[in-house]
Amino acid sequence: MIDSIFSLISYSENKDFSSSKQLNFLNKANSLAKELQNDSILLLAQKKIRNYYFNNEDFSGYIESNQKIKLLAKRLNDSSSLAHAYNALGYAYFLNDRKDSSYYYYSKAVKAFDKINADVNLSYALGSLSKLQLDGKDYFGAGESAVKALRLLNGVEETNDIQDQKWILYNTLASISEALDDDQQSLEYYNEAYEVAQRMENDFNNSIYTLNNIAFVKRKQGKYAEAIKIFENILDSNTLYQKDPSFYALILENLAYTNFLTGSYQKKEIIDTFERSYQIADSIDDDITKMGTAISMAKFYMGIDEKQNALSKVKDAYNLAKNIESNEILLESLLLLSKLNEGEESVKYLNEHIKITDSLLKVERGVRNKHARIELQTDQLEAENEQISKENLYLAILSIGLLLTAILTYVVISQRAKNRKLKLIQVRQKANEDIYNLMLGQQDKVDEARTQEKKRISEELHDGVLGRLFGTRLSLDSINFKDGKEAMMTRANYIGQLKTIEEDIRKISHELNTDFVSGTGFMDIVSELIENQTQAYGLKYDFDYTDDISWDIVPNKTKINIYRIIQESMQNIYKHANAKAIKISISLEKSVICLDIIDDGEGFDTSKSKKGIGLKNMTSRVEDINGKIIFTSQSGNGTKVNVKIPYTNQST
Repeated sequence: MIDSIFSLISYSENKDFSSSKQLNFLNKANSLAKELQNDSILLLAQKKIRNYYFNNEDFSGYIESNQKIKLLAKRLNDSSSLAHAYNALGYAYFLNDRKDSSYYYYSKAVKAFDKINADVNLSYALGSLSKLQLDGKDYFGAGESAVKALRLLNGVEETNDIQDQKWILYNTLASISEALDDDQQSLEYYNEAYEVAQRMENDFNNSIYTLNNIAFVKRKQGKYAEAIKIFENILDSNTLYQKDPSFYALILENLAYTNFLTGSYQKKEIIDTFERSYQIADSIDDDITKMGTAISMAKFYMGIDEKQNALSKVKDAYNLAKNIESNEILLESLLLLSKLNEGEESVKYLNEHIKITDSLLKVERGVRNKHARIELQTDQLEAENEQISKENLYLAILSIGLLLTAILTYVVISQRAKNRKLKLIQVRQKANEDIYNLMLGQQDKVDEARTQEKKRISEELHDGVLGRLFGTRLSLDSINFKDGKEAMMTRANYIGQLKTIEEDIRKISHELNTDFVSGTGFMDIVSELIENQTQAYGLKYDFDYTDDISWDIVPNKTKINIYRIIQESMQNIYKHANAKAIKISISLEKSVICLDIIDDGEGFDTSKSKKGIGLKNMTSRVEDINGKIIFTSQSGNGTKVNVKIPYTNQST
């Protein structure tokens, strides 16, 4: 019977037979093994059945066969087969998008491979676990798993498969760092991945995928020229389009959007590149790349104030994101739709964004909680089934102590960093509140002046003009029925008085039409700041501003930041420039508020000094109100700070 079983297994591996015939041979072998009541042979038959389902992409059958292998391996005390069954189940459930079950079995596989010292297999299982933790936004756990997986490969012969696993792990660590906004660390990991890819046979795909990731991070850092060069080098490959048209379209989209971000571009060239990317993705039914291109095009059109084109593309991205359940792009498209629409339509998209965000946060918390419960349940089951010796117990206690120390250290450092950041935010908030209160106080003075002026004019009309007008009317009434030369002269006299009253009324009317508080407001606050600080610093100054700007419609956020930029500039001039005089001007050019601050001080090398806290703060404030700032200076020739801020469309 054993010979028959092996013969049937052999027939199942013969490619001359149809797929259904091969499965039939395996089922017969499995039935004979059951009759024989030999678990070892039954395990072998089930492994062959598992391989058949895997090769034919029948993952329902693949899961069922692995569950049977798991039970047989436990009966046989076959730790290796059990570990591989756990790992295979983790993979199968991952493909079926049952990530809770996948996490459970990969966790079991990690522990099982660790027990039998199967370092390479353990590395693969940890790598898979790390991806699941990354998907669940458990960045600490994901990083820990990936680092462990890499360490296990140290000293292992670098076959192509091992190199590919290292490449995957470095990319995972880079993604974790990127998610934590540690772009520099992310770049270091991507560079490690690229070095591994270069050592691989047939490294083309691994290399260009990593280069794309490197360029993407550099774009995040604002290093647009470096990113563009990398994207162009990728596109220079003669075979990329034939090998991977989807990736080719993605690179086109990345290149077009990065060119747009530089601010120096040819509009038609960017549109043509975007359109080509979209057409390629559409021709191969690649909805993911179409979606990414559509959202980038929407941001591009929004950036050049082509609202209808932006709306069209963001709606495409929104619909595609819904169809393929891409939450990240869906949320981004909803934000853009809320900005591009007005009124109730805008609120509708914003509410949908909030609803989805809350839902995703609940899911993420649920995933992390489930992961924790899975680990806890696994530990409890192992505690029930295993007798821990004293030596292992001491080792476990020591490990836990070290882990707690590491966690505590991490928490303390993290908390200190958060406290420092919070303190800076509070200081800035307090300063902004002071400026805002100052502006409110100035407005109160303006309102008080208007009230007093109204009262004065009212009294002048009542006590002066009306009294004289009433007297003249009575006098005219008294001679209304008189004739003669004397009556005519009297009337002429009263008519002259009426003309005088008319002139007084015209004068009062003119005073009403005159903006008697036009010189007050935000410019008074700025003037007072400049006068006080230049006096304190011993500087001569010239302050010139235009009356064309209606500061009442300028958002308080913008005015506060303008005030702080001027204040910061004068402090920098006093501390570092050794200047004798400064010139400050505020003008309006083509709906742009232009602020220029010029000093006659020592100047500085702009290529070396942009990392100063003062300059960073000024740059941050300008960017916060959608403006641009340029520092022009040379050692010995003074400094010019030029700030340009949109006069309209500012968010409060």
